Amino acid sequence: MNQQPLPGASTVLTMGILSIVGTLFCCGPLGAIFSIIGLVKAKTANGLYQQNPENYTDYSNVKTGKILSYIGLALALIFLVIFILYFGFIIAILTTGEYSGEF
Repeated sequence: MNQQPLPGASTVLTMGILSIVGTLFCCGPLGAIFSIIGLVKAKTANGLYQQNPENYTDYSNVKTGKILSYIGLALALIFLVIFILYFGFIIAILTTGEYSGEF
């Protein structure tokens, strides 16, 4: 049989990589967006592969991209929690009157 590359496999891998890089070096929401796009594309590519697995190659790219997308999403959620705690702590200090403005 003539095997062809799985449509969307490289996109899933790219989005998984961008989700981690976007979260760590830019900002959390950007990484979460790439991660969600990667997971949606992985679901589509996985469904296509499950219909005719003998017709396609590059399924390993889909699995790797899906794992990277989950890691990127987890990192984005961790950064969101840290962001909320950081600014919550600052607001709590300012509203209690404990902060005098000097070190």
